[in-house]
Amino acid sequence: MRETYIPSSYLQTLLAQAEAAGCDGAALLSSVDLSYADIKKLDEISARRYGEIYRLVMRETQDEWFGMFTGGGRVPLGSFRMMGLALLQCSNLRKAIYRAGDFADICRGMNSHFFMESDDQTVSLSLSPTRSVSQRAFEKALAEASADSVFTRILTWHRFTEWLIDTEVPLTCISLKYAESEINAPLAYPGLRKITFGAEHNGLSYSSKFLDYPIVQTEESLSAFLRTAPYHLVTDDPSHMGPADKVRSILNRDVSVAMPTADQVAFMLNVSVTTLRRQLQRENTSFQKIKDDCRLEAAYHYLGFAEFSNNDVADKLGFDEPSAFFRSFKKWTGMTPGEYRSSLSDRCSD
Repeated sequence: MRETYIPSSYLQTLLAQAEAAGCDGAALLSSVDLSYADIKKLDEISARRYGEIYRLVMRETQDEWFGMFTGGGRVPLGSFRMMGLALLQCSNLRKAIYRAGDFADICRGMNSHFFMESDDQTVSLSLSPTRSVSQRAFEKALAEASADSVFTRILTWHRFTEWLIDTEVPLTCISLKYAESEINAPLAYPGLRKITFGAEHNGLSYSSKFLDYPIVQTEESLSAFLRTAPYHLVTDDPSHMGPADKVRSILNRDVSVAMPTADQVAFMLNVSVTTLRRQLQRENTSFQKIKDDCRLEAAYHYLGFAEFSNNDVADKLGFDEPSAFFRSFKKWTGMTPGEYRSSLSDRCSD
């Protein structure tokens, strides 16, 4: 399977909203070697590039839920990680949904959550105000929000719950209070499912059997998820991933010295290492390139945190010596880690 691509119109939507929030769209595109002229010529773009730009927008706007309906608030960076850590302690999805609601009640900017109702057959989740927000204020925020931001919120939450239990959860229905004509292109878009427009509430429903599925993710896999999110939210069902994406998913679980070898990954995928290398070659990549890409993504992620020194980042990436990390990063990007951090500071101060 080739790398996942999405319509370039989704990136154009993201850039328009980013510029409305004060970001420099041209600079964002330049950071991933694209320009406005490029995306006008392209029908599709890499979902991974889209994810990279999305993360830059969240960082520059200091809003971790940029483009998603919150109920009128701006969610501080780091909130999603804290919520994820809280949910990992739950024994099943039912408890995780309740705990997510509790977290939203106390998290600054997160003025909405999903209210859950279930019976023996179906669970329904409806977007509702947190306890600190009145119903009137919530309805006002909904009236002022775009339909796409609400749709995006619903889709991203569902994909995250699927990730928590590592299981595809087929939707019975997505309910939207809006008319179909009001939906343009949500920022995260895994594909249309069954949608009821003009509904009484905004939400989704699926079989209640999934509520008893255990939470199987760990703190380590959460870290990997956050390094590449929201890439996951625009990709296809993980069971349909090609060899390169499967290798990338395995390697992203731990980018430290514990990264598995090509032989170990081939064993996990139930193929010979020779077959794996041939499959990757057909996708115009290699095990070493994917490994370097995973480490580079992790490096970008960790270098964005001021509390981590360059030596700390080198250690987290499994390099025996900081100098080895510096040489590798310069080879990958043409910049030293310090120069990359300076470029981040320059973008934030513009």
